[in-house]
Order: sequence, then structure tokens, then C-alpha cells
Amino acid sequence: MASNVRKDKMPSYYIGIGASAGGLEALDTFFTHMPPDSGLAFVVVQHLSPDHKSLMVELLSKRTSMTVKRAEEGMPVEANTVYLIPPKKELKIFHGKLLLNDFEQHHMPNLPIDTFLRSLADDQAERSVGIILSGTGSDGVRGIRAIKEAGGMVLVQTEDSARFDGMPKAAINTGLVDIALAPEDMPAKLMSFINHTLTDDRRGKRDVVPDEDSIARIFSMLRDQNKVDFTYYKPSTVMRRIQRRLTVNQLPNLQEYVEYLKTYPGELSTLYRELLIGVTSFFRDKDVYEALQENWLPDLVNRAESSDLRFWVAGCSTGEEAYSLAILVQEVLRSAEKPVNVKIFATDIDRDAILTAGNGVYPESIAADLPSGLLSKYFVRRDGHYQVDRATREMVIFAQHNLIKDPPFTNIDFISCRNLLIYLQPVLQEKVIEHFAFSLKPGGVLVLGTSETMGEAGSDFETLNHKCKIFRSRHKGRPTSFSSLQSLGAPQIAAHAGEFRPNGRSGAAMRAEERIQEKLLQKMAAEFSALAAVVNEELELVHLAGEAEGYFRPPAGKQVNDITKMAMRELSIPLATSLQRVFSSGEPVKYSNIRLDLHGRQKVIELSIHPLSSSPGQLDLAAIFINDQKTDEECDDCEVVRFDINEEADQRIKDLEQELQFKSENLQATVEELETSNEELQATNEELLASNEELQSTNEELQSVNEELHTVNAEYQSKILELTEMTNDLDNLMAATHIATLFVDDNLEIRKFTPEAKRIFRLVKNDIGRPFTHISHALQADPYSIAEKVLSSGESWQDEVRTTEGDWFYMRVLPYRIDSSESSGLVMTLVDISRLKQAEGALSKSKARMESIYEAAPVGLGLVEGRTFVEVSSTTCSMLGRSGRSSPVGKQAPCMPRKTSSTASARSVPCRRRRTALP
Repeated sequence: MASNVRKDKMPSYYIGIGASAGGLEALDTFFTHMPPDSGLAFVVVQHLSPDHKSLMVELLSKRTSMTVKRAEEGMPVEANTVYLIPPKKELKIFHGKLLLNDFEQHHMPNLPIDTFLRSLADDQAERSVGIILSGTGSDGVRGIRAIKEAGGMVLVQTEDSARFDGMPKAAINTGLVDIALAPEDMPAKLMSFINHTLTDDRRGKRDVVPDEDSIARIFSMLRDQNKVDFTYYKPSTVMRRIQRRLTVNQLPNLQEYVEYLKTYPGELSTLYRELLIGVTSFFRDKDVYEALQENWLPDLVNRAESSDLRFWVAGCSTGEEAYSLAILVQEVLRSAEKPVNVKIFATDIDRDAILTAGNGVYPESIAADLPSGLLSKYFVRRDGHYQVDRATREMVIFAQHNLIKDPPFTNIDFISCRNLLIYLQPVLQEKVIEHFAFSLKPGGVLVLGTSETMGEAGSDFETLNHKCKIFRSRHKGRPTSFSSLQSLGAPQIAAHAGEFRPNGRSGAAMRAEERIQEKLLQKMAAEFSALAAVVNEELELVHLAGEAEGYFRPPAGKQVNDITKMAMRELSIPLATSLQRVFSSGEPVKYSNIRLDLHGRQKVIELSIHPLSSSPGQLDLAAIFINDQKTDEECDDCEVVRFDINEEADQRIKDLEQELQFKSENLQATVEELETSNEELQATNEELLASNEELQSTNEELQSVNEELHTVNAEYQSKILELTEMTNDLDNLMAATHIATLFVDDNLEIRKFTPEAKRIFRLVKNDIGRPFTHISHALQADPYSIAEKVLSSGESWQDEVRTTEGDWFYMRVLPYRIDSSESSGLVMTLVDISRLKQAEGALSKSKARMESIYEAAPVGLGLVEGRTFVEVSSTTCSMLGRSGRSSPVGKQAPCMPRKTSSTASARSVPCRRRRTALP
């Protein structure tokens, strides 16, 4: 944990969220429903375009009151904060701090979600939560596998709620997902899980108290359903997995969990998968595979006493390790001069994992695990996934096998059992090692996981590489836990051999056909001939009917099926000559007067050979009939030739010499053509491999770009929606003010106007973009010159103007400000002040009428406020003994005291406009 983060700001859990195409909508929904004071930290990792600025900070800030930041190098992760990955970067976390690396393509897809989730699992272990939202591809699969291995929690968006279900579907297919929910339901479930865990922490019940009776009942239920006994598995591992299920299901103790298992049988299958989590990948621990490829596998091939090697991968899980070994073996065999046939037996206790492994189909994310060049060489891309090629799949035979209970394989040259022993107690570890010692031939190789040891059973092995845990068997072990041992190799081969049988007729149909042929030949031999045989074009005996003694016998030494070598010496020459003629001409041949020495007695026979039509895809056949010669009857459909052994021998020698010369010349020409063709094909193959890798890389880049563009498009769509709402709000606001407003640009072309402007300017909708000077108006002033003046000076203008219809407007023309220093165009507003002008006119008339009333009235008039005259008439001044005249209505003009006593003199002195107190 980062030391510079205050304790109150440390997150209780770290939530890694992976999203790709279509993920913006899911993220908006998720953070809208997530409480802002959850005490969690969120890190959002997306497939972002390197060429477009991301708007995610602005967009997510509108959906949550939590602080939203773009991740920076070394930034400590704090609670109630959302961190976003910047473009062109890989994001990792180490000791609670975010680390950024520049992403480089290197002919592999961009997998930023996997990269971050794996670092999160390594850094925070059980306090990590992985969430996979909408997106294409399979990014995140390796990441959630790492989180599950570390004891964290995994949530995935349901496929039906995701705009693109590629990433959620790939995650769900792993079988490692705790809960699949719609984005709006995730926050409540997440908070329920977190609060349950934190409550246990505060109560000191973080670890479930082992209850032997409850654990025994759980193990019994697992054994009854899955035939696997977990009694001697490592207790810490088993209890950690059970604890996770209690936390997910929010159960307080093992007793209630046992009742829950009885009520919900599906939970038992989930627990079984949890206990058998297969954490594996292609070429995991690359140092081990490099050591095997450089030293021990070539040594094993060179020391092989026969042309066959048998490998065993125990605990193969979903097959990545077995296929990695098969690929490695093929690479080694290509560089070795010795031809060796390698068969790999891969076993696991989990049937579902074996079925997955047998298909050999894996997500796109495996490209990051495979060394350069192997992806295009040993995998075929199909429907957004990679499948192991047929040749590699046929090297591996998968079978369900319990390493503890079932008998081991025998006569094995190489065993790989990695990261399995760490889950077993020492008694089981010792038992497994003894099985391996029994299975391996003397000098056989055993590879364990880098964190595993031999223990007390190591005396049967010598260490070849201590770091990589590679050992060699010293001698043949002896079984200690079996009353009888038998190899599983042969039954498993037989069980799986049918998987690779080519399509065609069934075995039963072919055997029925063969029985009919056999009966027919036996009948013909009994009725018409002493002996009948069928051979193919390679002179191989296919079928034999009748008594063959005296005619054929197996040669000494290595057994062959060539009928000319099996025939008696006197019969071999005429038989070879006649067969050659039949196969070359297609016509039947019959020889007579062939003399044989049968047990010291001379016998004369006839030899008839007839061509037979063969089935499609088979070699041509010929039927051989041998009879005792009785008469010189002629054959109806063939030429009968008296056999002269000397003449036929000479002819046979000439034919063989001619045939040999012809075949020698043909062979030489064929060899030259094959060498040329092989060189061309090799060059073409290298070009195709290079092109395939380039196309593969291009395709992955295009897919990545497509996802990035989806993300950018979603951000822009959201921004466009906001701008549309703002534009509509502004239009409605301007229309509601009833103020005529006109926007023009630097060229005095109309950009926008309000409906009220149509009263003054003759505008229609299509006038946008037209010059302002082309528009007629009803003003008595010249708006064009005013606009040009403001545009050139940059100073605003305002005044009252009148229309030809007599309406008055307060006109203002201001520069359109882009910022404090720049402007672009003008804004012209005209506020209707006609009613104000009418009111001013009416007020003026009222004032005039009041003044006339003041002067004409024969009585004194005045307006008093308090004890002061505000308005007085001349008559009032006279009556009060003051001289003056009436002041205009509304203005203070009190009269002044008289200077003389005479009335005339008093009237001649005007009253001054001031307040006068009453006497």
C-alpha cells in the first residue's frame, strides 16, 4: 500500500473494470447506481484510440459525484475515486500506485484489461475485484483467471444486456465468474459483498472457524456427486475456497452453508469448480520451456532406444500446457536428425476441462502468451478464436484420470506435473511422486512446478535444473499402493482412436463385405481351382483361398507380403511375369506346362491370372488361379502359352532390366523435380507464413482499431446528445424571450436568428448563409452600415430605432466574442419598446393637462408632503403672500416670500423651486 495515502483515504477494495466497444453505456449505468461514498477505488480500463482525445473524464463526471481522474505515473489510488487509463498506455498497479508504460504493438493484440487485472491480482490479492463489461474479443479472460487464483471476486455483465457480448461471453465460458448481472444491478450486489466482508473483519470473523463435522459433510457431498475426495487436499486452500463461497452467498458459518448446499444443488457444482480452478496458460514460466528446448528434450530424443516416445502431462486442466509441450516437441524434432514419433497423454480429474482441452479452441488473448511465430504456425483462426491445428491435436490424447486413485501410465519417457502438488498434503504428494517414479523409464524426465519440491521421495530422482525443477529418474520405481498395475495408455488410445478415424463406411459394413468375398473365393477354389489368390498392383497378397501348401511359403527373415517372394522357386518367375503383363495390359494371361517339385514328385500345373476392377481409392487387383494341368484345352478369353522356363527367364530378366532402367531414369528426373519443387514450396511456404503473420497482425490491429473507434464513437455520441440538448435549450430560451436576435459572421452572412426577428427583417429558414445586406428590413435606420461599423471597430453600438410601421425598438449591435481577446461576427438584438414610448407620450400629455389645470383654477392648488409644498400654483402663492408662478407638474417649485407689500410687486417676483414649510 502506498505510504503517502492517508489511512482514511485507503480503499477497502480495488475494483478493476474492463470495457471495450459499447462499454460507455454500461459504465454510465454502473456509476449512476454506485454510491459515491462506498470506500472503494475504481480503475476503468478501455480500448482507446491512440489518435483521438478521450472524453471519458468529462462524460463520467456527469454520472457520479466521485472524483474522476485520468491516471498518471505514480499516482496513489484513493477511495471514492475513479481512475481512467489514458490513450497509448498500459496501466498497472504496484503497492497501491498506478504505473504507466507506453504500449508497443510487437505483432500482438492490445490487451490492456488483462495487463491491469493481472497486476491487480498480484498487488491486492483478495482485495481485488474484476468487472467485465460490454466489448468484443476476449480481453480480460486471463485477468479474471489471475484474480480468481488470488482469491478475488469476478462480476460480468450479462450477455443479453451488453451491446457487444464478446468479452462477457468469453469470461462466462471460463467458468470462473462469480456473478453475471446487468450493469444497473452490479453496484448493489458489489456493496452487499463488500459490506458482508467488512462486517466480518470488524467482528474478527474473517476466517471461518473450521467445523470438522461440517467439512466432512461437504467433502462427502462432493465425493457423492463428483467422485472426488478432497479430504487430503491442503486445508488452507480448501478453506479459502469455501470462505469465498460463504462470502459470495453471505452466509455466516459452515453449518448454514451445508444447509444451503442441500437446498441449492447447483452451489455444489460451483464449489467443485472453485476447488479445481485450473490456473494455466501457454508456455507458463518461459524459463522452464527454454531449458527443456535447449537441453533436456533434445537429449531425450537422441537417447531414445526406439522410434516412439511417450509423454504424460498430469493435471493438464484445459490443455494449454499439453499443447505447449506438443509445440515444443515439434520444434525440437525439426532440428533433430532422428525421426521419432511422440505421443502425449494429458489427464485431469475435471471432465469439463478435458472436453475443453480436446477441442483445442482458445480465446484471442493467448497471442500474448505465445512466442513470436508460433501463433500462425500451430493455430488456425476461427470465429474470433484460435484452434490448435490438427497435427498438434493428434499428438495429444486427453483422458479423465484421478492421479490419486487410478493406476498410473507405464513406460513413460517424460512427465510434466506443474502446480498441482502445492494443493495436496504431504502424504498425497509422496504418493504421487512414487507413482511418477513407477511410470518413468530409467533416465526419464520429470518436470514439477517452480514452487514445488520432491520431498522425501526425491531419492528416486536426480536434479537436472534446480531452478526450473527438472529431474531425471534414477531407476524404475515400484508401486506401493496398488495390488496390480496396468497401463492406461492402450485403453485410452483405443478410446480416442475413433476421434481421428476418417469418414467412410463403418467397420461392421466393411467386415460384412469381406466375409462375402471370402466365401465367394472359397467356393470358387473348391469348385474350379485348387488354389485362388487376390493380389494388388504392389504384388501384395490380399486374399488366399484353397490349399497353399506346395505353392507358397513365408520366406525366412523379415516377413513380407510380396506374393512373388512367397511363391516356390519354380512358380515365382511365371507368376511375376504374368502379373506384370496383366497389370500393364489389362488382359488375362494363362500359362501351362509349369512344372513343380512337390515333395520329390513332379507336378504340372496351369496358371491363370485375370484382372479385377477395384473400389475407388484402392490399388488395382488381380485374381490368380492355379490348377493341375489335365488337358491342353484352350482358354476361352485368354491366350494359353506353354511355359518354357529358360525362355521366360531370359524374357523376365530383360523385362526387369528395362523396367529398372526406366524406373531409374524416372526416379532421377522425379528427384530433381522434387528438389526443385521442394525449394519452391519451401520458399512459398515461408512467404505464406510471413504473409499470414502480417495479415494476422493487421487483422488484430484492425479489430483493436474497430473497438477503439466504437469507444470514440460512443463518447462523441454522448457529447453530441449533450450539445443537442444544449442547442434545444438555447433555442427555446431565445424564442421565449421574444427578443429579435440576429447572428452574422465575419462576412456579414446570416448564421442564426430568432422567430421574433422576422417582424423586422424579411427572413425565412433558407436565408441562413445568405449575406445580411440581401435581406430587406422595416427599420428607418441603416442596420448594414451600423453592422459594418461595429465589425471594423470592435466596439458595441446601441440606440433607439423606429420602423416604418411606427414601432420602436432598442437596438444593440455587439461583437460575437470567442474569448476575451477574439471575436467572430456580430450579434444584433432589438428589444421592442413601443409600449414604453406610448407610455411616455401619455405621460407628457398628462403633465400638460395638469399644468393648464393649475393655472386656470380660480383657487389655490398645491401638493404637500409632510409640512412642505411640493407643487403650488401661482394663485396659491398670491394667497399666501408670496410671489411666483406654478411649477411644472412633478417638479418642486415652492414660492418665495414677498419683497414688497404691493400685490403687483409680489406677483412680479417668481417663486423659487424649493421646499417651503407651512406657516
